[in-house]
Amino acid sequence: MKSAIPKPPTLALTNLLTDINQCQLCAAHLPLGPRPIVSAHQQAKLLIIGQAPGTRVHASGIPWDDPSGERLRQWLGLSVDAFYDTSQVAIMPMGFCYPGKGKSGDLPPRKECAPQWHSALLALLPNIQLTLLIGQYAQRYYLEDTHKNLTERVQHWREQLASDEHRLALPHPSPRNRHWLQKNPWFEEELTPTLQEKVRQLL
Repeated sequence: MKSAIPKPPTLALTNLLTDINQCQLCAAHLPLGPRPIVSAHQQAKLLIIGQAPGTRVHASGIPWDDPSGERLRQWLGLSVDAFYDTSQVAIMPMGFCYPGKGKSGDLPPRKECAPQWHSALLALLPNIQLTLLIGQYAQRYYLEDTHKNLTERVQHWREQLASDEHRLALPHPSPRNRHWLQKNPWFEEELTPTLQEKVRQLL
């Protein structure tokens, strides 16, 4: 019997993204229905793992197409064109679809999504050199959490950038977090300039 011919990485990634876009795993729980928001290319060097799309992103189908995305691009020092260059930047939220509205803001990302798809996607992104973990859901999933809270976690940014994992914890850039930014001026005074230089060198 002849052994199966392995698929080229580009074809495998294309097929996987097609499967993701057709996913119905959480359909019964999604008030606006499934619309997975994910962007990936095998050459991408920067990976952004956020929370889940909001209603505006669900409507446009464009990741980070909202005020949070504007602030995130400022933190990274990236233009709109550079941010959406899939050959450089991959975007993979914890939940690919809008989860619905909660008592205060959107509901958490659906828990089924990341275990179903993340490992398969990461296996086809061999050139990632920096992963940004934005918000508590991504950080709890991907980091060995020995810190009391998000603030303490983000404060260890120097150690994170120096580690072999090249993962960096960031607060969510939502306008709702403006008070956190005011209470923690070191973030935009110290971390952000270093992050921008890191991204500039990377891309």
